[in-house]
Amino acid sequence: MNISPHFLVIPFPILGHVNPLMQFSQVLASHGCKVTFVHTEFSHNRSKSSDSRHENIKVVTLPDGLEPEDDRSDVMKIMASMKSTMPTRLSKLIEDINALDGNNNNKINCIVGTFNMGWVLEVGHKLGIKGALFCPPSATSLACAISIPKLIEDGIIDSEDEHKFHN
Repeated sequence: MNISPHFLVIPFPILGHVNPLMQFSQVLASHGCKVTFVHTEFSHNRSKSSDSRHENIKVVTLPDGLEPEDDRSDVMKIMASMKSTMPTRLSKLIEDINALDGNNNNKINCIVGTFNMGWVLEVGHKLGIKGALFCPPSATSLACAISIPKLIEDGIIDSEDEHKFHN
């Protein structure tokens, strides 16, 4: 019997991360892989457009730990809440998915999260599941971010005043 790889994909809950990971998931699914795509409940309810119509992709949700009235435009608040509340929930989700399969052909073998969610790899490691982090920003955005220390060193950006640039 041929066993298909089963990926658990969990993006940070903003469209710039959700959409690229859903596209990635669709590519995996088109190659016969199974994908469990994990949304936060808030993100999923806000944007149903990331639902997949592919039979190999199952979309599930987990709470992000914030209250309905909390400001979800505060990225640091979302990150802190997710990191403190979601690892236990994600671990339980994985254990539940894996328990459904007595023949080992549906168990999750890889976790993929966005680059700012390293805690997903820790969850996977504790469960014996390998993983990878995905970086959805463009190569240009990544190159700019990586160049900041050099721009400061060269005096182009003033590290003391974020509004001061030198020509």
